[in-house]
Amino acid sequence: MVPPAGLKALRGFPVAGVASGRCLLMGILNVTPDSFSDGRQYLAPDDAVVHGLDLAAAGADLVDVGGESTRPGAVRVTEQEELRRVVPVIGALVASGVRVSIDTMRSRVAEAAVNAGATVVNDVSGGMADPAMAATVAGLDVAYVAMHWRAHSRTMQQFAAYSDVVEEVRAELVQRMDVLTAAGVDPGRIVLDPGLGFAKEAPHNWALLRGLDRILDIGQPVLIGASRKGFLGRLAHEAYGALPAPADRDGMTSAITALAASGGATCVRVHDVRSSRDAVTVAAAWQPRP
Repeated sequence: MVPPAGLKALRGFPVAGVASGRCLLMGILNVTPDSFSDGRQYLAPDDAVVHGLDLAAAGADLVDVGGESTRPGAVRVTEQEELRRVVPVIGALVASGVRVSIDTMRSRVAEAAVNAGATVVNDVSGGMADPAMAATVAGLDVAYVAMHWRAHSRTMQQFAAYSDVVEEVRAELVQRMDVLTAAGVDPGRIVLDPGLGFAKEAPHNWALLRGLDRILDIGQPVLIGASRKGFLGRLAHEAYGALPAPADRDGMTSAITALAASGGATCVRVHDVRSSRDAVTVAAAWQPRP
């Protein structure tokens, strides 16, 4: 279930699902040529808008629009290119009544996206990639997702070293909270993400999922983003002897959605909304009734 502070900390998120105890669904819309799962599929603005509308129709509470891939090894795009990719798509989706979040590490992109109608800034760097992000978010009336992050995609796996990944990620998220709030970000707008796959190897990801309660202990809503990631493909390969393509990992993603929702996650970020919608519905029904 959502932590007691959840409703306050989700200003900018759609709260109807939260109020009912249901985990929220953030549908992934990559307007990129190089994302690991769906790169190039929605690079054309019209295609991106159609897919965003489909995600919303399938049950997404938010459509998360991103114009820069953050897969391992990805090379950064320019700010101008990122803006060109995302702003028209956000404007069109918002005009169609879709609630949108912007997936960006750049403060200027975040501000432009909010001006276009986005209500959430989803920053995989937690404000570390752009020193101006915290002050920018502090001045915007939106929710802010701060993910655990150690380095940009090109080099991040060089930093996947932990003695106790759960406690170290927890401590680093608390440090980010301190930095963000010192810069003026309202803690009532911050959602935390342990950053599965970002400077993490497969065992680290599983440890963080098993240790979700320790991340929740920080007292902020938590977002989980496991959708189609490589550690799921590795699990399938170990179990079945075949490595599924990213799009064939939605069953495993839905299992994580159900477990994360039952464990107290406030939101999951997924490619296939329909299967995860079913998972959060079952998880909510499974919870004890007051």
